[in-house]
Amino acid sequence: MHPIHVKKTAAPAPSRREFLIGAAATVGVFVLGTYIPFTKRAFAQEGSGMAKGVYDPNVFLKIGADNTVTLLSKHFDMGQGTPTGLATMVAEELEADWSSMRIEFAPNNAKLYNNLAFGPVMGTGGSTATTEAWEQMRQVGAAARMMFVTAAAEQWQVPAADITVRKGVLRHAASGKTAMFGELADAAMRVPVPTDVPLKAPKDWMLIGTKLPRLDSLDKTTGKAVYALDIRRPGMLTAVVKHPELFGASVASFDSTETMKIDGVVEVVQIPTGVAVLAKDTWSAIRGRNMLKVTWETSQAETRSTADIFAEYRDLAGKPGAQALRRGDATAGLQRAAKTIEAEFTVPYLTHAPMEPLNATLELRSDGAEMWSGCQLKTFDEAALATILELKPEQIKIHTLYGGGSFGRRGSFTQPGSPVGDWVIELAGIVKAIKGRAPVHLVWTREDDIKGGFYRPMALHKVRAGVDAKGHIAGWQHTTVSKSIVMGTAFEPMVVKDGVDATAVEGIADTPYAIDALSVDWHNVTTPVPVLWMRSVGHSHTAFVMESMLDDLAHLAKKDPLAFRLGLLAQQPRAAAVVKLAAEKAGWTHALPKGRGRGLAYHHSFNTRVAMVAEVSVKGKTITVDRIVAAVDCGIAVNPDVIEAQIQGAIGFTLSAVLRNQITLNKGMVEQNNFYDYEPTRMREMPKVEVHIVKSVERPTGIGEPGVPPVAPSIGNAIFAATGKRLRHLPLTL
Repeated sequence: MHPIHVKKTAAPAPSRREFLIGAAATVGVFVLGTYIPFTKRAFAQEGSGMAKGVYDPNVFLKIGADNTVTLLSKHFDMGQGTPTGLATMVAEELEADWSSMRIEFAPNNAKLYNNLAFGPVMGTGGSTATTEAWEQMRQVGAAARMMFVTAAAEQWQVPAADITVRKGVLRHAASGKTAMFGELADAAMRVPVPTDVPLKAPKDWMLIGTKLPRLDSLDKTTGKAVYALDIRRPGMLTAVVKHPELFGASVASFDSTETMKIDGVVEVVQIPTGVAVLAKDTWSAIRGRNMLKVTWETSQAETRSTADIFAEYRDLAGKPGAQALRRGDATAGLQRAAKTIEAEFTVPYLTHAPMEPLNATLELRSDGAEMWSGCQLKTFDEAALATILELKPEQIKIHTLYGGGSFGRRGSFTQPGSPVGDWVIELAGIVKAIKGRAPVHLVWTREDDIKGGFYRPMALHKVRAGVDAKGHIAGWQHTTVSKSIVMGTAFEPMVVKDGVDATAVEGIADTPYAIDALSVDWHNVTTPVPVLWMRSVGHSHTAFVMESMLDDLAHLAKKDPLAFRLGLLAQQPRAAAVVKLAAEKAGWTHALPKGRGRGLAYHHSFNTRVAMVAEVSVKGKTITVDRIVAAVDCGIAVNPDVIEAQIQGAIGFTLSAVLRNQITLNKGMVEQNNFYDYEPTRMREMPKVEVHIVKSVERPTGIGEPGVPPVAPSIGNAIFAATGKRLRHLPLTL
């Protein structure tokens, strides 16, 4: 997901004051058993008052007497490895021993732990974590190292310049004095916060750019890692919610007589989005829900089937929409074209289907509330909980836990009062309904989420494009129809411009290809079906359309698809380099046997460039993806191993949607249920994957999502190469 990913400017280097307020106000404190209100000390040095309410644990670093260095990660981990990357940046400048590094999740406090790309919001998403924290985390480590050096110099009565630090050991060569971090922690935390500490030159990096082991692997592979499903609180009740089968329906009445006869069921309460059954355990709650009789009010509900909705989309696509881009005169260009193609592409609703079902625990106290959850947007969850529970935001404490997958789903952002609520809002509503007399663990079963969750919007693209007599693109008219993800939410002012949701046309309206005559329109549609960002957001379908059409145009121009793209990327050297690298490593010019095909796709998203070459085999109607070669330019590769894993994971994640998965409606009801009919990619289905990372000195850019967009078009183009048949729908079926 990426809540405000349209803000693609790099985070500026902080000034000294910003360092104290936003970034280095959190700079290292070396704590032996307790936290220190470091922000207060920092502001005292700055000579200004401390912001009210900034008294929480407020540091990024804890260094113990045992020399362990613990980073309080402001970013959540849902499997992507971000905390390890942040720890790498800190350890590099701190000169810490990697084996001593640990990670914990920071508490919810947007004043201290805000995502610098999002503004005053604590959140993880949009492939922003590494790039937004790139300077900040290194400054944290550098400032902390300087504090240790200063403390050692004072104790040893030697010049600070003569002290070296390596793998957590401070050393003064002339006197032979040495000390480890733990020995100096107490003295170091009394040293004034340094400012303007020089960062290491890239040639001196020892950790950045190396394949360091992830810090969470051992806990996750031994079962020690704690997820929200592991939480148990004294007296806790488990809740499940009966949602309407039709989106937009609401509770008219309900009868819980039979439900209350189920052993373990404690209470049944109505909330804005359905009826919640509370029990002593999950199984009892589900059994009780099965016995619940609810009458739904359906006058505002969606009752159409998928084909009916696409018919509406098709009708809209024939009309002028909101203008997302006008580059040159596409109409005039097409009138002059020697050859043209007009095509319609369709992509379905998709669901995130994380491996760990959605769940969270909330406990109301006399002085506030605590929630245990794996959530991407803590600031929004904090605000929603405070509103519903009628508390102040600072009275909400969120314990961040590992998330068993997300792909954007744990970044839901509906607001209190919305007819469709996410699990956090429902949880608060349930706790409020029972007046907080017990902690409540809300569980959405996988069926709950697949049949009644939030979806990647279905979309229809209508494209008319053509080439001139020389095989150059003469004009390109592109109309997209989909439901806006952000309109009607707090993100609308940041993402919507001139009536266009940027997430609906990204990858088209900002294409790096040199197309001189390009027009892009967009139609928003109204339906109660809730939509949400999914990994790579709009790029997940715009790349499929752009790269399929480019392949068509190359064929129309009788040009090699590789050469055709390179001609359009002549002014984009980094993009061209990525495309060339993927083609070279894939053996682009080597012929494949009959029945096999090779397809190329390139896409630029989240400031990262990715090209893929897919090889497929086609036998009858069976498509097998044999191999995918990827080339990636994401700037400086902080941890190449994590980057490679992200691309591999993106291919596995996307493959199921490319080849089979979709969410369809039958008279308004979702037809899919669980992994048996919405099946994730199996290990046996994974193609051979090769990842090649471009060496770079540029600032790191996103990597969590850019691996998704090129997967579908590279496979589609490979099928075309193998069969001569162009597939313009997802999933790809012959």
